[in-house]
Amino acid sequence: MSANHHGVLKHHFDNLEQQHAAERLGMWFFLVTEVLFFGGVFVAYTVYRYWYPNEFAFASSHLLLWVAGINTGLLITSSLTMTLAIRAAQLGDRRALIRHLLATFALGAGFMGFKAFEYYTDIHERFVPGEMFRQELAKAELELHAGHGGDHHGTAQHWAVDLAKNNADKSHTDPAYIGPGRVQLFLCFYYTMTGIHGIHILVGLGCILWLVQQAATGKIPPENYSTVEVVSLYWHLVDMIWLFLMPLLYLAGAGAHAAGH
Repeated sequence: MSANHHGVLKHHFDNLEQQHAAERLGMWFFLVTEVLFFGGVFVAYTVYRYWYPNEFAFASSHLLLWVAGINTGLLITSSLTMTLAIRAAQLGDRRALIRHLLATFALGAGFMGFKAFEYYTDIHERFVPGEMFRQELAKAELELHAGHGGDHHGTAQHWAVDLAKNNADKSHTDPAYIGPGRVQLFLCFYYTMTGIHGIHILVGLGCILWLVQQAATGKIPPENYSTVEVVSLYWHLVDMIWLFLMPLLYLAGAGAHAAGH
């Protein structure tokens, strides 16, 4: 009776247990397709990482590891607040539910904010595959040959200067030579993988805001807590994917930059 009163039970289900099981099953099917998609990208990255270890380590060492560290903490914490939101929904504590959902949203938005800062820094330093990359590297090579050493750059990453210095007086067959094209290949993976993940974060944030609206209007009674649970499954997957992206992209060249100096 309570379920019908709240309009929770849909007409094509016999009971709430059946409805909740169908909701979870549908989300799990969707998550499997996401895992297959990201799995293919991870395999492709791993293959090229094996083929070009020096270039991938060099490029990875010039990413902003501290930003990735902060973002990892934000997403892990957001998984906790999302779980607390499920518990609040089960208990029928609307205020706690909204509070935990908003906390999750804030943490996810913080992740995107730091990611935007990182992208801005990369673009400012022209650490982007394509013409910007080639022009910046050519500029560093000319100044190195002129005896300036590239010190005028004054940026946080100094990737072009480091690459020019590393390849100075080395032939393309030298094992220590770092191919600029292969560095750009890493950057293609980096922007593609983090960009797709960022889109998933934005979708998750939209779903969380929808849950806040539903909770505020009393449309998530305790017997319908699975609405929050289903969204949380998606959010946890997004968090889990980042826990793979972070070491693959940011730790692939951990220590390489320092070793180069």
